[in-house]
Amino acid sequence: MSEAKTQITKVDPVDFIAAVEPQSKRKDAEVLDAIFRRVTGEAPKMWGPTIIGYGEYRTTYASGRNVHWMRAGFSPRKAKHSLYLMGGYCDDIAAEKRETLLKKLGKHSTGKSCLYINKLADIDLKVLEEMIAADWEAMQRVYPAD
Repeated sequence: MSEAKTQITKVDPVDFIAAVEPQSKRKDAEVLDAIFRRVTGEAPKMWGPTIIGYGEYRTTYASGRNVHWMRAGFSPRKAKHSLYLMGGYCDDIAAEKRETLLKKLGKHSTGKSCLYINKLADIDLKVLEEMIAADWEAMQRVYPAD
């Protein structure tokens, strides 16, 4: 099986965040980093050139594909911040809670395991922190650390 294209790099996430433009996205990225650090208790690592990840896990899908990926993370993209919250994708309990919290979050859109936010001013940060915590707990439950 081939390795995933997106791998951990040696780039310091603090340096990456310091270079994010425009300044408003950089400030949001600093806030997101602080929330993820507080909730996960993990120091971030860069995954590829633009994704900041917290924690990691390995699993093998039913197809036989081996996966090494972050437990949670985000990328401060130009158009919208992309938050990678896999717990609600792999755990029914977390998925239910996520649906409830999304109704209270504020302006956002979603993908399969992504939450897209234009700017943090559009959302309730306490609800976001609750979502990240529920997702993190689900990932710990579904994919316990070795």
